[in-house]
Amino acid sequence: MNPFHPRPKTMKTALIQTELSWENPNENKALLQEKINAISQYVDLIVLPEMFTSGFTMNPKNVAQTMQGEAISWLIETAKSKNCAITGSLVIEENGNYFNRLVFVFPTGEIQTYDKRHLFTLAGEDKVYTAGKEKLIVDYKGFKICPLICYDLRFPVFARNVEDYDVLIYVANWPKPRVNAWDILLKARAVDNMSYVIGVNRVGLDENNHEYVGHSQAVDFLGNYIQEPQEIEGVFIVEIDKNELLETREKLNFLNDRDEFKLV
Repeated sequence: MNPFHPRPKTMKTALIQTELSWENPNENKALLQEKINAISQYVDLIVLPEMFTSGFTMNPKNVAQTMQGEAISWLIETAKSKNCAITGSLVIEENGNYFNRLVFVFPTGEIQTYDKRHLFTLAGEDKVYTAGKEKLIVDYKGFKICPLICYDLRFPVFARNVEDYDVLIYVANWPKPRVNAWDILLKARAVDNMSYVIGVNRVGLDENNHEYVGHSQAVDFLGNYIQEPQEIEGVFIVEIDKNELLETREKLNFLNDRDEFKLV
């Protein structure tokens, strides 16, 4: 390889689009384990939906875990056994508060977390969960990753790429009546931020009779589909290339003209 052309950096990611059993962590763990075990090729990262242990519940007491609980232990074991990172959100109780918390588990078992900032007031999420305040940027295998959760997608200021991240990830329980907005906004965030965007949503009906049709997908930094929206249950594997991203940013320096701002 030419020493003046560095080795390409790619990341292979598995998007797990699945039904979720209502407020049943054990059943969901078994369901997800089966899907993860069926991934026959090596992947760098596995992405699960929002509240993957329970579905989008406003009954946190029924399903809350701790950071020392079974679900986190399972994620650590899975990351180590598959030798890859894994991420998704679940209900966590901490210091008397409930959080819709995304955990990013490295192959070593190290964990970084992000608590959902924008709580879904239409469902009363803000009444039972505590909002997060801090944005998370994960450094993994040469990629800077910004993981966010569902309703965060509607708020571009918080997602604004002031950190020069390479990948935005949204995990969600985004219902069918508004799935057109999901598709539009994922592409918009990719174009806004000159970033890859990966969105993972669930399928099926929940206990409140909300229907989910998935549309898990991956979009490149110019708004082109790498993985088109899917409505069937399944595992979809995509590969992204950091060199392509950097070359495009060098040609089209749109991020250099971004506004400076401070969130309060």
